[in-house]
Amino acid sequence: MKVALIGISGQVGSRLLAELLRRGHEVTGIARNTGGVAARPRLLLKNADATRPAQLAPLLAGHDAVISAMKFATSDAAALIAALKQADVPRLLVVGGAGSLEVAPGKALIDAPGFPAAYKPEAEAGRRFLETLRQESRLDWSFLSPSAEFVPGERTGSFRLGDERLLTDASGRSWISMEDFAIAMVDELEAPKHSRQRFTVGY
Repeated sequence: MKVALIGISGQVGSRLLAELLRRGHEVTGIARNTGGVAARPRLLLKNADATRPAQLAPLLAGHDAVISAMKFATSDAAALIAALKQADVPRLLVVGGAGSLEVAPGKALIDAPGFPAAYKPEAEAGRRFLETLRQESRLDWSFLSPSAEFVPGERTGSFRLGDERLLTDASGRSWISMEDFAIAMVDELEAPKHSRQRFTVGY
């Protein structure tokens, strides 16, 4: 497939790029500044502000799907959706956040006692981004939330998928490596099972 990856210069973006190239996809990597991203086969790098549809849309045209790995606090869901529509790209996959996952029926992790204050602005922005997607009637989107701990680690290929509930392992820990998250995301790209849905991945 031909995939546009927005936020390629970040930690998650770099893992997604590695997974996409490993599986033979062609990638257009987009960020405000791609200067730190190494050139490699099947990778085209473009600098753009993803909050400006007029600037972004021409770079997305001709792609099969877009993966967004942008930080929510500096992104604009409506602008991104508008750019995909202008470019006539049918699919959007979003690197989500864990804050909006449920820890009990109707209770999100972000609203639980002890949620770190430093993470709240990004988590709230992620929750708003998801709500914007849920109001979208045309675009085929998927929003993949990581577990509570989302860290660089190993590519094991062994993990579980879930829906709206935060996943925890047998010891009560909620975590996923960025490498295994990338596997789950590219699996969804290649064989869609969560059209117009949020889902999650964890050990």
